[in-house]
Parts: sequence; structure tokens; C-alpha cells
Amino acid sequence: MKLNRNNVTHVPKKDSLQRKWWIVDASDAVLGRLATRLSDVLRGKDHAHYTPFFDGGDFVIVINARKIRLTGQKEEQKVYYRHSGYMGGIREIQYNRLKEQHPERIVLSAVKGMLPKNRLGRKLLTKLRVYPGETHRHDAQKPEVLKV
Repeated sequence: MKLNRNNVTHVPKKDSLQRKWWIVDASDAVLGRLATRLSDVLRGKDHAHYTPFFDGGDFVIVINARKIRLTGQKEEQKVYYRHSGYMGGIREIQYNRLKEQHPERIVLSAVKGMLPKNRLGRKLLTKLRVYPGETHRHDAQKPEVLKV
């Protein structure tokens, strides 16, 4: 059988990738729209060398996660669940309480839900850094501003 070179997926070498650092200000950003944009950047969908099974994305820093907003009645109705693994071990926390205690988990949870549910998705999530306030500790990477 002859191999057709036109239908072969090009996988770039990891050494040849130029990964960038982006910074996003989440002030007054809608959670779902922000999470969609962040997941696309983490996966590398905005690059010409995008391949579904390859980590070709960039790093993202999110600041001001405390100032994120939701639409509709979600601020009063949204509930986050987690389970310890034991019987009766389900725990729930309201959105408003989670926003007070750990606002970075809101963004992490939304982006995690939009990434693949496998080892690639877990690897991609490590390239996302979320901070509740203005300050972050990634000045050495010289992040560029990403418009959302």
C-alpha cells in the first residue's frame, strides 16, 4: 500500500515549539467565555501546528479571579460538588462561599471541564496559573496581555 503524504498529520518536535506566556485579567469577565478562551490557548488551537493528541499550547496566568462574574441566576444557584471516595463522602459548596474562600478554584474547575478527560488534559491544566488578586510571581517569564 502506498502512503499518501497529503493525509499525514504533522506532529511538531517538542524542541521546535516556542511556548509563550499570556496574562489575562479576569475582572468583569464572564466565567464560561473566559474558560473557553483559556482552554483553546492551553491546547494550542490558535496555532497552525494544532494536533488533538499533542500538547502544543501556551502557558496562561489569570489574575483577579475574585472579580469574575456569572450571568443569570447562577450566583445564587450554582453548586460545586466533590467526593472523598468513601460512602456518604459527597461535599457541596455554594458558588458565593467558594468565591470568598478560594476564587481561583472557580476558574480552574471551569477550564478543567473544557479540557480532555485523560492524561493530556491533566498535563494541560498544569500550564494554567490562577491568582485571586492583582499580584503574581511570573514576571521573569515576561507574559504578554491576552484579550478575552
